[in-house]
Amino acid sequence: MADMLSTGVSGLLAAQVGLSTVGHNVANANTAGYSRQLVNFTARTPQGAGNYYIGTGVDTQSVQRAYSQYLNTALWSAGSGQSRAATYQSLTGQLNNQLSGSSNLQTSLDSFYGAVQDMANAPSDASARQVLLARANGLASTFKALSSQFDQLSQNVNRQIGDTVDAINSDSQSIAKLNEQIRTAYASGNGEPSDLLDQRDALIKKISGEVGVSVVPQGDHTINILVGNGQALVNGTQAYALGTAPNTYDAARLEVTGKDSGTIISGQIGGGSLGALMDFRSGVLDPAQNQLGRAALAMASAFNAQHAQGMDLNGAMGGNVFNVGGPVVQGAGTNQGSATVAANIGDIGKLTTKDYVLSYDGSAWGLRDGSGNAVTMQGTGTAADPYTADGLSFVVGGAAAKGDSFRIQPTRTAAAGFAVAITDTNKLAAAAPLTTTAGTANKGSGSVNNIAVSDPSTANLLTASNIVFDSPTSYRIDGGPSQAWTAGQPITNNGWSLKLDGAPAVGDSFSIKANTNARGDNRNALALGKVANLGVLDGGNTSVGRAYGQLTSQVGSAGSLAKDGLTTQTGIYNQALRAQQDVSGVNLDEEAANLVRYQQAYQASAQVISTASSIFNALLGAIKS
Repeated sequence: MADMLSTGVSGLLAAQVGLSTVGHNVANANTAGYSRQLVNFTARTPQGAGNYYIGTGVDTQSVQRAYSQYLNTALWSAGSGQSRAATYQSLTGQLNNQLSGSSNLQTSLDSFYGAVQDMANAPSDASARQVLLARANGLASTFKALSSQFDQLSQNVNRQIGDTVDAINSDSQSIAKLNEQIRTAYASGNGEPSDLLDQRDALIKKISGEVGVSVVPQGDHTINILVGNGQALVNGTQAYALGTAPNTYDAARLEVTGKDSGTIISGQIGGGSLGALMDFRSGVLDPAQNQLGRAALAMASAFNAQHAQGMDLNGAMGGNVFNVGGPVVQGAGTNQGSATVAANIGDIGKLTTKDYVLSYDGSAWGLRDGSGNAVTMQGTGTAADPYTADGLSFVVGGAAAKGDSFRIQPTRTAAAGFAVAITDTNKLAAAAPLTTTAGTANKGSGSVNNIAVSDPSTANLLTASNIVFDSPTSYRIDGGPSQAWTAGQPITNNGWSLKLDGAPAVGDSFSIKANTNARGDNRNALALGKVANLGVLDGGNTSVGRAYGQLTSQVGSAGSLAKDGLTTQTGIYNQALRAQQDVSGVNLDEEAANLVRYQQAYQASAQVISTASSIFNALLGAIKS
């Protein structure tokens, strides 16, 4: 009867383990990362009894997680992609909101050019001029506001990079500690430490959402976690921290490093929110800032150039209406030589939205764009013969050491420096500086089509001149040498260029003199209004408005792709989560059934024990009697 009692006790204990496990599953049904646990039983070795064996009960073999390494790995990967997509979509959404908000540049451009047209309609009206100046300041404020918002977003990205790196380091330390506990638990021989393994998996899922990682299981039940091209975050029971360091060219820009080595690994980061931050900064925000700056440069350059061809109410040639920030040159923090680099914009029509690195290899300077592609330069780098490339010019001074480099950002800060250069409305040059008069005795059909200023800096620009045709195909200026003329050919002198229609006759004359009635003249104001659609960038094919349209389209496209990417990655994540939960998740209906099953087994085993006890007592009673 002792065997029957032992068998009943084993069943009772086994059912008790089952009940405890079910209770544990139910209690953790809503615990993130928890894997349901299963009890594995095995029959004890039976006892031989002649020609047959009698069973001796049951042993609890193990309590294990319902777990699939493949599904968990897929879930970590999907979580990394989903976290990256969510962060990327959030950032591009912020940038889109900035461009479409109250600081909309297109609205400011339209208002400004509307005021230019109002001045053209009433060039001497003080209120029209005052409104134009106010609109000019509003345009400058919009450029600055957008630039400031972009800078704030860049600073926010920096902060998020720092916070994410701190979170990764904290999670790495926790995983390393769990590795030690798990290794010790396995070494004790007490079976699988399921809850510790779940905690570690939950942390792996969390850290994969922060940065793309590779997980490498080890033979002692620990895991190694790698990021980038092999940078270790966790190696067994040792955690290796990431760090942040200022960019070698820009101290305000954080880069991700291996904390111990100091090696910059920003370019190796992929996946997770940290990967999204790095990709957004380099792939969307930097180009957007450069494109905004290029639009500011184009606006200032084109408007100032046309304004310089006009005359203001004081009888002076027009000066700059706008000031704008120029190229920024940043020397690498590792530079050893005394070299200096000065950069200027020589041809705005060739200007791109790229950044460049000018580096010295010990014998010559070389230029590469931000993607590392070589850019051909002309010139020798001196003030008399500067290096030129992509509309830029570089003058190099001092003595460079091998490996020295400088980053050039032609347009990055241009919008931040956009400002109105004048405060006096009388200095708005609405008039043309020159007037033309055909001789009263002219016999031909020649008439002045247009006179334009080709070089407003010419000292004799406003000096009176007289053109006399000594034949239908030749003319003299102020009695000078005879010059050949063909229909449609401009006549140039003293910084101006004149075009004639029709056919002049012998003796026909045309006089050019300074405009003495600039107050009622609107010819340059009309030309200023045309600057809105004037091709300035990309070899004269892109206007300022179109350049801004390219910016909004570029950012809008990135936002649309980010939104679609988030939808896709969320679907992939949800699918991976469902597959993983089908295996590891707690099903309360199933646990309820198991609870009843183990409860009945417990009661039945208790009945076996009770029966064994009754039989044993009966035997004792028979012996006593």
